[in-house]
Amino acid sequence: MNAHSAEPPLGGTIDHILSLLPSLLPSAQRVARICVERPQEVAGMSGADLADAAETSAATVSRTSRALGFRGFQHLRLLLVRDLGASAREHGALPAGTAGRLHAIAEGAADAIRTCLASVDPEVFDAAVEAVAAASRVLVVGTGASGPIAQSAAIALSMSGRPCEAPVDGVVQPLVARLLEPGDVCVAVSASGANAATIAAAAAAAEAGATVVAVTGFARSPLAERAHMRLVAGARIEAWDGGLAAGGLAQQLLLSALQLAVSERMGEVAERARAAVRDEVLGLMAGEGEAPDDEAGEGARPGGNGGGAPGAPGTPSVGRSRAGV
Repeated sequence: MNAHSAEPPLGGTIDHILSLLPSLLPSAQRVARICVERPQEVAGMSGADLADAAETSAATVSRTSRALGFRGFQHLRLLLVRDLGASAREHGALPAGTAGRLHAIAEGAADAIRTCLASVDPEVFDAAVEAVAAASRVLVVGTGASGPIAQSAAIALSMSGRPCEAPVDGVVQPLVARLLEPGDVCVAVSASGANAATIAAAAAAAEAGATVVAVTGFARSPLAERAHMRLVAGARIEAWDGGLAAGGLAQQLLLSALQLAVSERMGEVAERARAAVRDEVLGLMAGEGEAPDDEAGEGARPGGNGGGAPGAPGTPSVGRSRAGV
């Protein structure tokens, strides 16, 4: 989403504000935080009222609104009113006790998922899909809480016919990134956009001439600054889970969307890969512990799936492809 033409989808205004908030000046951050934390109050405020609440000037409120991509404070306020109205229609009173808490968690997760992709620029997303699908080599990097999500995305892409590399070690990642070349792609995953190891890998990839695609929660984070393409999602911090699960859900959803779009773009190649993986998995399930006694001869390996050399029907090709992930 372009910061100069913000028109978030229904329910996405707060997500959009949060994606840009860390890049604002301290006085502007105070204005933005009030909009995020007290939207019901801001909906009834004037620019002067908001300025008083943030202990700043009306001019700062106006500049903050424009820095966030809105045409002015009234544009921002009207979008908050729109989103609040939609939320009020969707949510009724919650039951008390444990049932109420469980329901609140589910509702919070649903809200996080519903709006977490609001700040993704569709044009940038499409460009990232084309880059990943056409790349000679794809490297997926991410450490900390984003590490397992990056690994999962690399496996999903590989199983869809788009081979990827995804070294786990944060020291190895920038070393591998340095070996990339023009025409290659590095997908760097960091919810905060401030993970030092991921930033180092993205910088190394960019210096090597590769295209860097950042998957992050903040549009002006250190990682985003080093990326050629920025996929921004999941900045909203929900009180119901402290932000950790919401951030993870947003990254997983965005990377799943990327994988599905890349798979669609690759057409028959992806279809053949999925069919091969499906057949292999079904073969493993059907053959688990069912090999006849006369097949377990001298050539069978202890603990194997029927024995045989690499590439034989009894050897799990899914495991082999994951070795490079």
